[in-house]
Amino acid sequence: MCGIVGKVDFARDLRDDHAVIRAMTETMRDRGPDDAGTWSAAHVQLGHRRLAVIDLAGGRQPMVATRGRTRDPAAHRQRHGVVLVYSGEVYNYSALRGQLAQRGHEFTTRSDTEVVLRSYLEWGPGCAEHLNGMFAFAVWDAGAEQLTLVRDRLGVKPLYYAPRPHGVLFASEPKGILADPGFSTSVPVEALPLLFSPRMALPGETPLRGLREVKPGHVLRVDRRGCHEYPYWRLVSHEHDDDERTTVDTVRARLTGIVERQLVADVPRSVLLSGGLDSGVVAALAHRTAQRRGDGPLRSFTVEFERDDEDFRATPLRPERDAPYALLTAKHLGTHHTSVVLDPLRLEEASPAALHARDLPSFGQFDESMYQLFRRMREECTVALSGEAADEVFGGYPWFHDPATIWADTFPWLGNAPRLTDCLAPDLRERLRPDDEEHDRYATLRAQVPRLSGERGLRARMREVLFFSLQGPLSVILDRKDRMSMALGLEVRVPYCDHELLQYVWNVPWEWKAADGREKSLLRAAAADLLPPQVLHRAKSAYPATHDPDREASTLRRVTALPEDPASPLYGLLDARRVREIAYGAEGATTMTYASRAHLLSPLAETDRWMRAYGLTVG
Repeated sequence: MCGIVGKVDFARDLRDDHAVIRAMTETMRDRGPDDAGTWSAAHVQLGHRRLAVIDLAGGRQPMVATRGRTRDPAAHRQRHGVVLVYSGEVYNYSALRGQLAQRGHEFTTRSDTEVVLRSYLEWGPGCAEHLNGMFAFAVWDAGAEQLTLVRDRLGVKPLYYAPRPHGVLFASEPKGILADPGFSTSVPVEALPLLFSPRMALPGETPLRGLREVKPGHVLRVDRRGCHEYPYWRLVSHEHDDDERTTVDTVRARLTGIVERQLVADVPRSVLLSGGLDSGVVAALAHRTAQRRGDGPLRSFTVEFERDDEDFRATPLRPERDAPYALLTAKHLGTHHTSVVLDPLRLEEASPAALHARDLPSFGQFDESMYQLFRRMREECTVALSGEAADEVFGGYPWFHDPATIWADTFPWLGNAPRLTDCLAPDLRERLRPDDEEHDRYATLRAQVPRLSGERGLRARMREVLFFSLQGPLSVILDRKDRMSMALGLEVRVPYCDHELLQYVWNVPWEWKAADGREKSLLRAAAADLLPPQVLHRAKSAYPATHDPDREASTLRRVTALPEDPASPLYGLLDARRVREIAYGAEGATTMTYASRAHLLSPLAETDRWMRAYGLTVG
């Protein structure tokens, strides 16, 4: 796992301008603590920081190859250089290596990096269709004078870009682009609703002017004519032909194979174990694989908070504490388990590091606790497997099973909670019309749902609801996981984001996904023999939140002070009365999504903190 940066400028010769690419590359140091490299030509510069996971001695980047360097004489028609910077893991690299070798390609390393490079030589930008994994990479093709940026199908690995008058800047994180002194940005006032509710973002959007993300499952081609983006993968809807028993067996077999592939590494590995179904299945399959390979007990980690016995409050999305169930699963499986216990009042010590890792507004306590969890894990391992995306793939959230929420004509996770855009000043609300904006975004995504001809009723609606969750909500949780882990040089892999698994489960009828009247019935059936009954049948519980009263009181004080603070970048943009009503009024804020009023309102405080730290203004 690594960090990549680069720039293309067809109007300038960049070969003598090394300071900027070195500065951009240095911003990726946390993502790649093991090695660094840059490469320059007349109109392009590439930079790379490496976290060594496979072939520790080989796989250095940028990696260069010459088109036509094969045993096939016909392939010598072009000998232009091709240069790659790559971040991620391609899990089918061994099979691809064999396939490419049969086509005449010669390899000098054991790394998946070289497989990606030779795949480009063989198939061009179409190589993305051959890769199974999480990845973001850039290829400069000297012969075509073309840069190709590619991002994995679900957007597990980030990749940002900023179109320029004569080229492009790109990086794994915004900080890489911000390091170029020629790039300046601000927050458009129209982006405020997106900052307050990032799960409403459409693919490719960011709240910074001039900054975009390569969309998941897309290729961005940059040449002298500009930037051109197109998809190489989409979900496809079709009739599901397997019977229910075959479907359950297929899910189990696919998950087993996915976990086996994702355990491949030349460094210590572990699993994140929440005590729920999703992470439990991954942990069980990973532990079985490790035992079969003779690797000894697998490490597992969970997070909890001091004083949870006194402070914990059940909510629809967090009905129980995780730690007791995580310990139960660990004992059942026989993993080497560590429970990382955090002091809620010291979570904010990680706030500066979490903010620097994200380059966007933090998620407050959730980023801070995850950062501290990963910091502890990094002491013992470099790779971890996690259970993210099972809820989006198999239908695990409470709102998937509440008829009133399902059939409401809006994003289901928003529910009946107050909207933070209600906290905007009245004149700004009138200008932005956030309710209309929410509806427009909803309608835009609804029009993109890959529908099945003839499908009606609940099946058709649940296809829409699941599609919504695979967009902004999935992007948010994957982004958080990537930023907090890579800031510490920890690679977190997500088996449920395997695109072949998603494509298969996507077309399974909804009633099979809720066959026992509960969430994730299909996954539970596929894992029936893997976990203790208490864990197998446990209700969905989201990533833990602390309910420490002092922490929550501090957050609410900070939020309610913002409208009156002339030093705040949000000064004049918020309605002080409405902020106080949500913070302290009778209106309920603990819905299916939010753990507390502080949780609901914290994006205001985190947006303020981010804009101050990055010197940003609204306008």
